[in-house]
Amino acid sequence: MDLSENGEIEVTGASFSRFDVVSDQSDHSYFLLNRPKKDAGDCFVNENSKTHKKIVQEWRILKKNLPESIFVRVYEKRIDLLRAVIVGASGTPYHDGLFFFDLAFPPDYPARPPQVHYRSYGMRLNPNLYANGRVCLSLLNTWAGKKSEKWNPSESTVLQVLLSIQALVLNEKPYFNEPGNGMLGRSIWEKKSQAYNEDVFILSCKTMLFLLRRPPRNFEEFVARHFRELGNRIVRACNAYRTGAVRVGYYGDFGSSSSSSTSIDVSDRFKASVQKLYPELVTAFHRVGASVGNFVERLKVEIQTPPPSKAQEVANLQRGVGIAKKVLGGITKILGLKKSGKIKADAAEKKFSRKGCSFAMLCVSVREGGT
Repeated sequence: MDLSENGEIEVTGASFSRFDVVSDQSDHSYFLLNRPKKDAGDCFVNENSKTHKKIVQEWRILKKNLPESIFVRVYEKRIDLLRAVIVGASGTPYHDGLFFFDLAFPPDYPARPPQVHYRSYGMRLNPNLYANGRVCLSLLNTWAGKKSEKWNPSESTVLQVLLSIQALVLNEKPYFNEPGNGMLGRSIWEKKSQAYNEDVFILSCKTMLFLLRRPPRNFEEFVARHFRELGNRIVRACNAYRTGAVRVGYYGDFGSSSSSSTSIDVSDRFKASVQKLYPELVTAFHRVGASVGNFVERLKVEIQTPPPSKAQEVANLQRGVGIAKKVLGGITKILGLKKSGKIKADAAEKKFSRKGCSFAMLCVSVREGGT
């Protein structure tokens, strides 16, 4: 992605800051929660309240310490709300994807952790991220864990929450996030993990399509620019994974890979899923200006080449029958059989098989140009 000197993404001549305050929160998942009151008793309005001061402190921490792969928007009229997007890391099945999370601070914050909702579009691409948007994480007190892993009002921050989701949830082998899913390093479990990564990558690509169709507010330019810059690489990764050239998740920059030279086993289901998504991804990336010209031309050829009609299929079949008859005639001469027209094919094949060949194979060989 194109970055400015300070590490911010450049969008149509202007930089997209990692942290910013915006005004439109109308599509936020918690928009109807904690609706602010007009009196000074509202902890989210009263600047002297402990909650208000703590949230402003969180803003400062985020603005100063966000990594390059996380972007945050907070709201000037709804200090209790926050939206973050995490860019999927390389070396994971989430690479180059965008994953949006809506957060809401409780009135007694930081006594309790913020509520977090994953914008899933109805898909579950991680054991910790449910299709209904629920995020299971010890730090959020939504998952069992050691006391040291849970929310600590005096130490825990929103930045820690976002970094935990990035590192512990959207990781290299999310299959093992599910308790009871075997052990790392065991071949049977590693195969299941690889199959799970195939499913995750497909769901990540579907998420990309949903985001391009309807990007979250205040991130419209960011989403378009992200896939304009990375669309070509994502499509190439699809091809590399489908053919088994690279293990899912390990497609590197500029077409390089972190995989061995041996071919990777890829399930037929995954191949079919990629084949189905491929034209949708190419079209969507092309619309936002991604450099996918070669892939677009390839799609045009496929679309303009119609499948054979029934008449063509019948004609091909008749040609095959004609060739078979000629082959049969030649065989009868070779075997010294009478050319009476009443010779049965099975008799010819039986006698010919004694020569050590298959009559059917010879017919196929002739049709395909063999000898």
